[in-house]
Amino acid sequence: MQRHIPVLVGEVIDGLNLKPGTNAVDCTLGDGGHAEAILEKTAPNGKLVGVDADVESILRAKRNLYRYEDRVIFVRDNFQNIKKIIAESKVAPIHAILIDLGWSTPQFAERGRGFSFEKDEPLDMRYESGREEHETASDILNNYNQEELEKILKNFAEEKFHKEIAESIVEERKSKKIETTKELAEIVLKVYRRKLNSDKEIPWIGGIHPATQTFQALRIAVNKELEVLKKVLPDAIEALTPGGRLAVISFHSLEDRIVKQYFKKIENKEITLLNKKPIIAGEEELRENPRARSAKLRIVEKINQV
Repeated sequence: MQRHIPVLVGEVIDGLNLKPGTNAVDCTLGDGGHAEAILEKTAPNGKLVGVDADVESILRAKRNLYRYEDRVIFVRDNFQNIKKIIAESKVAPIHAILIDLGWSTPQFAERGRGFSFEKDEPLDMRYESGREEHETASDILNNYNQEELEKILKNFAEEKFHKEIAESIVEERKSKKIETTKELAEIVLKVYRRKLNSDKEIPWIGGIHPATQTFQALRIAVNKELEVLKKVLPDAIEALTPGGRLAVISFHSLEDRIVKQYFKKIENKEITLLNKKPIIAGEEELRENPRARSAKLRIVEKINQV
C-alpha cells in the first residue's frame, strides 16, 4: 500500500514552533507523515502522543516510525477524547497539538469499507473498524426518512440536488436495500443525468464525480465528524501548556468554518491567532500533491494567563 503524503508539513512544523524536547500530540496519526517530521524536529528527547481511531493505521504508523518508538506513545482512540488520552499517556507538558482533518486516500481506499465509489464495496464508512454498535452508511441510507437524508446531504456536503437524491434513495430501497458503493453512485448519477437533461447511460467521465458530495456527507454523518471537531477544539486548547500551539488542517468549508468561528470566539481571551487567513499549499507542493489544493491550515497560540 502506498504511503499517504501529508500536506503542509513545513508550514505545520514552523507554525508549531517545535524545538528539541518539545512534547506534541498528533491527533490523526494516519501513516505517520506529520509525526515523523515532528519527531525529527523535537529530537533527541521530545515525546509524541500519536492518536488514531483505526487499528490498521496504528500498525502502519508503528512500522513507519519504528526508529522513534521509544519517543512515541501510540493510542488507538478517537481524538475527541484528547484530555483522557493525554492524562493516561503521562506526557507533560504538551507544547504542540496537530489536528489534520483529512483522510488518507491510500489508507481507506484500499480497506474495502466503502469510502470510495471507484470500487464496488460494502457501504460501511466507519473509521473505527469492528465497532458493531456504530451505524454504517448503509444503515443510514436504508433506515433514515427522506427529510433526515435531505438534511445530511444539504448540511454536510451542500449538495444542490439533496432533495432529489434523498427521494431517489427512498424510492430505490423500497425494492432492494442499498448496500454497495456502486448502487449508491448509480442512484446519484441517475439524478444528475435527469437534472442535466441527459439520458446517456454512460459512466461519468471528466470533472468531479457527482457522487463525491453524497459520499462526503455520509462519511461525516457516520463518523459524527463535525460534532467531534466542535468537542475537541476547546479540549485541545485546555490541554496545551501556556504558550503552546494548536494547528488544525481542514479540507472543506464546513470544517474550516467551525474552526474559524471557534478561534474568533476565544481570540484575545484564550488564544492568539497566528494567521488571520488560512495557510494554503504553494505551487511546488500542489504540483507534487494535487490533493493539498483544498487544505487550509490555521494555527493559534495559547495565551499565558496572568
